Amino acid sequence: MKAFMVAGPVTGSGKTTVTLALMAALRRRGFTVQSFKCGPDFIDPAHHACVTGRGSHNLDSWMLDAEANRTIFNHASQGADVVVVEAMMGLFDGVAGASEHGSSAEIAKQLNIPIVLVVDVSTAARSIAAVIHGFESFDPNLKVVGVVLNKVGGEGHLRLLQEAIQGSCRSAVLGSLPHAAALHIPERHLGLVTAAEQPLSSEQISLLADLAERHINLNALIGACESSEPALGGATRFIPTKAGTPAKTYQDGSAPKVRIGVPRDRAFCFYYEENLELLQDAGAAVVEFNSLECSHLPAGLDALYFGGGYPELFAEQLSHNHSLIGDIRQFASSGKLIYAECGGLIYLSDQLRTLDGCTFKMAGVLPLVIEMTRGPVNFGYTEVVLERECLLGESGSVARGHSFHYSKIAESGELDHVYRVFYTLSRRSEPEGFAKNNVLASYIHLHFKSNPALATSLVAHAYAAREAVIAQS
Repeated sequence: MKAFMVAGPVTGSGKTTVTLALMAALRRRGFTVQSFKCGPDFIDPAHHACVTGRGSHNLDSWMLDAEANRTIFNHASQGADVVVVEAMMGLFDGVAGASEHGSSAEIAKQLNIPIVLVVDVSTAARSIAAVIHGFESFDPNLKVVGVVLNKVGGEGHLRLLQEAIQGSCRSAVLGSLPHAAALHIPERHLGLVTAAEQPLSSEQISLLADLAERHINLNALIGACESSEPALGGATRFIPTKAGTPAKTYQDGSAPKVRIGVPRDRAFCFYYEENLELLQDAGAAVVEFNSLECSHLPAGLDALYFGGGYPELFAEQLSHNHSLIGDIRQFASSGKLIYAECGGLIYLSDQLRTLDGCTFKMAGVLPLVIEMTRGPVNFGYTEVVLERECLLGESGSVARGHSFHYSKIAESGELDHVYRVFYTLSRRSEPEGFAKNNVLASYIHLHFKSNPALATSLVAHAYAAREAVIAQS
């Protein structure tokens, strides 16, 4: 198996375009391609999945330890010919200025995979060689096997760049890309437009493959990765999944204990694949539905898990789906379990105020009024400590996740707070985790792999709630 990471010196270097182009070209050549994304990103992995046909998984060296990353890598890479890992931000950017902690570079070393560096050369010439030389030498334990020059201005510009790089750098120039306007993916406040809203078309995927075939030396790239053996860790259970579809088999082959409804659509599409797989390992059947199209909840559910996404963009449609809202309210009032993160918290609230001055009624499960903001609120990695027993576990349990939202709680009724959240960037802490009966909602996207007992607890509480409802009927 060949594996490499596509990284850049800074955000905006073009690594997502190059990653997608490489995956499309490799798949066209008949390779089975498995993708990964470094960091707490839900949008890029969904675009990866459109190209590869396999679910893309997140790797993270702050939320997860090295063994967890190697296990995820091992699980998802089985059966793949080539593994492509897309870095986040700049290669060495993490949670600290004095260490590599939380960076893509740390993950590359954990997995023992080489780097393909994508560099935006649109505003430079010979100076780019200094940038590449610096990335080659900054950490001698990393191997940069080649560079892709993005946004080359023409033949003369390319000649200057090649002369400079060949004269002072070890890395081979694997390719040079012109600006490709046809492949632009629109952006908004949380990043690129999601694949759920605007999936890459077959024409775009073909254009991506053409881009890589014409401008990148794929044979040289694969050859450069020949000598690198990824660190796979021990052999463990793996269930391959199609893009966006969690596995449907359970660890011991038994029937599921509970059925958990999960909306996966344009409004709710931010889920870590590991979260869903850990729920299944704990005995849950994951039942997907479309909150924008379904007028009722799927039958026979024992719990609901609302992930993040863009409910604010579909507020009117969600608000007008009265029959589904009625089902959700009845579900909550019956005592069954609901867990929600970020966009799910917004949907479970009573009202949502958008930036254009409109107010929309939401599900009304929690006495909250949410107000959209023009900038991010509490952005960054978070550590969560459970201050009392709740759906996710016992008091004192610790988990890690991240916060990334453009909204705030404008008004709040009486709710319990079961979390103490520590924000790494601001170094603030505050009570969070809003609980009411068997409903728990938060702005924090938790990675269950940071503490697998979270999934076990959630399934156990869903089972207990189901049994209590049955006993009362």
